[in-house]
Amino acid sequence: MTSKDTEASAMQPGLAPPAPAGALAVPPPATPAGGGKLEFALGVLNGVLGDYLHRQDNGLATPMELFLEGHPVRLDRESLRRAYPAATGRLALWVHGLAVTEAVWSFPDEPAVSYGALLQRDRGVTPLYLRYNTGLHISDNGEALARLLETLVACFPVPVEELLLVGYSMGGLVVRSACHVAAEAGHSWLSRVRRALYIGVPHLGSPLERAGKVVSQVLRAIPNPYTRLVADVVDLRSSGVKDLGYGNLLKRDWEGVEGTARPRNRRHPVPLLPELSHHLLVGALGQDERHMLSALFGDGVVPVASAAGRAAPEDRSPVFPQENVKVVAGVDHIALAHHAAVYEQVRDWCDQELP
Repeated sequence: MTSKDTEASAMQPGLAPPAPAGALAVPPPATPAGGGKLEFALGVLNGVLGDYLHRQDNGLATPMELFLEGHPVRLDRESLRRAYPAATGRLALWVHGLAVTEAVWSFPDEPAVSYGALLQRDRGVTPLYLRYNTGLHISDNGEALARLLETLVACFPVPVEELLLVGYSMGGLVVRSACHVAAEAGHSWLSRVRRALYIGVPHLGSPLERAGKVVSQVLRAIPNPYTRLVADVVDLRSSGVKDLGYGNLLKRDWEGVEGTARPRNRRHPVPLLPELSHHLLVGALGQDERHMLSALFGDGVVPVASAAGRAAPEDRSPVFPQENVKVVAGVDHIALAHHAAVYEQVRDWCDQELP
């Protein structure tokens, strides 16, 4: 092809121009990973009231499903074959965070571009996008994800050689919970997992949620019907949101203490699975993690120590391998799900040889 042909093709609709040297190349325009404004609103609604909607069997409650181009994918061999006609044996499951959908992985200025699409282009890894009710307990979603993956591996149209798990924010806790369930139940899908990537995940919990719990307790202690009404409103936080306070992964972390307990860490330790390579991506508002903004606010939602898994004994959490922690400066919590520097690190981790 001549240089003129290249220039002409770059101007045709539907074709992406060549990327400048050193730039992050993007695939040609395609259907965005997620849906539109309605799906966005449903994601927020489920994050805030998803547990209530689920208990009421309300049709607005989001079931856990794989989604492709804004549509659910049924977990049977023929449906999976139609949805992923060019599937490879290397899969990546992308698990979103609180009050959003899989659309969070799309770059705002390039909605057809996502980490999944880029990794498929660069390394031939087939992307699978999960959508789920983020208002449910993390342990409930972990159990549901473990069952879903067992069905997926059994029904996928090509043999699954490797399953990469990528969790963003709450999604990383759901991934850890699912792996724990699978290890205890002896699920076969876990043997396909070699790497787990955690992006902006509150492994040690989120102080913002703990602050909400404290405010509610203080208001309830005041003998005034109006302040107690405000406390009721504050307590509308969903079960999923409340789990984020200390990063609860298991049912026994919250069973029997909901609604009446003072804010206290009741989390049971969940050890890291030694057969997995665990990698942590941490956002920081400042120019580096030692900057005052980063030290005080982390990525704006999750503290640096929590996202990096730097546990103290009182955290009741394993210490994550710090050689696998990468801090990306100047990136806030939301941007972690769609940022060029984050994708480059994800791709580099996927290229690392494992023992």
